[in-house]
Amino acid sequence: MSSTIKIPAENSDTGASSEHSPNVHQLYTDMSMTNVSPLWTVLDKMVPPRPNPKAVVTSWPYDAIRPLLMESGKLISAEDAERRVLMLNNPTLGAPYTTDTLYAGLQLILPGETAPAHRHVAFALRFIVEGSRGFTAVEGQKLVMERGDVILTPSWHWHDHGSEGDGPMVWLDGLDLPVFRFLPVNFAENYAESRYPSAPAGDSNLKIPWSTVATVLDADMDRQAHARYHYTLGDGKHLSKTVSAQAERIAPGATTKPVRETVSLIYHVYEGEGYTTLVTPDSDGEQQRVQWKARDTFAIPAWSVVSHTCTSQSRHAYLFAINDRPMVERLGMYRKEEL
Repeated sequence: MSSTIKIPAENSDTGASSEHSPNVHQLYTDMSMTNVSPLWTVLDKMVPPRPNPKAVVTSWPYDAIRPLLMESGKLISAEDAERRVLMLNNPTLGAPYTTDTLYAGLQLILPGETAPAHRHVAFALRFIVEGSRGFTAVEGQKLVMERGDVILTPSWHWHDHGSEGDGPMVWLDGLDLPVFRFLPVNFAENYAESRYPSAPAGDSNLKIPWSTVATVLDADMDRQAHARYHYTLGDGKHLSKTVSAQAERIAPGATTKPVRETVSLIYHVYEGEGYTTLVTPDSDGEQQRVQWKARDTFAIPAWSVVSHTCTSQSRHAYLFAINDRPMVERLGMYRKEEL
């Protein structure tokens, strides 16, 4: 199969135009017929001077997404959908990309429903957005959901979801699905029954309650305008080898110091209101601003300058974020700059 090769405008050796050189044109044509191409025509894209994520800053206000989710609940059964999820698609990439490396979606379970048991290689975490008395059962551990909790589904663990409450349960799913577009080694398997046998779990390393996180964030509230918490397992390691999470507290009227990292982020607002100021790698220094309030979600590409502002003069803002920090660190590609 032939491919199109962009012919450079200038010949690097002579400075003469290559566009009208029959010999060069024929060379590139011959290359395309043998499935090779010249690196020198695309070197600046292969080895860019700075990170060049394709994802763009995107926000999903909950006020706009929730009605669509609830209407989906009326029209699409949990049985038919298997997972009733609205994927948060980055407009430059489409599904399953919320950022270049992370996937997120808002999932709905209604009272009495069950999302049937399955397992997959992809790692997943859930941040509970709305509702109570829902549950996720993971390898026999039935974990009750409360708002702000994080529930983990490690790779290749049987899991199902359900609700024993009287209202809708909504949570934010975060997975490493984009990774499997480049490493096509994901597997999935459905369980023989809708539920995997489970029993109520006590303390579990698969659930991090919001109360635990809030205690750390608020520990030095009088002296620190900004606090950050990095979620870890009991051994102090990231939540997985690919995806982890963080939470932040911002004092009333405060603005955080600008920082950029080679990490992409999907933020969800647990509480409060404010805005995030961003400078993306491809913006030539131009600032963007994302306004947010409780339950809104927004995506930030890697190597963006990020600063949060809490606009309330009386209440702290609390932000949760899914990140790809473990993967970036393990690959030796992590870099951070405080500006």
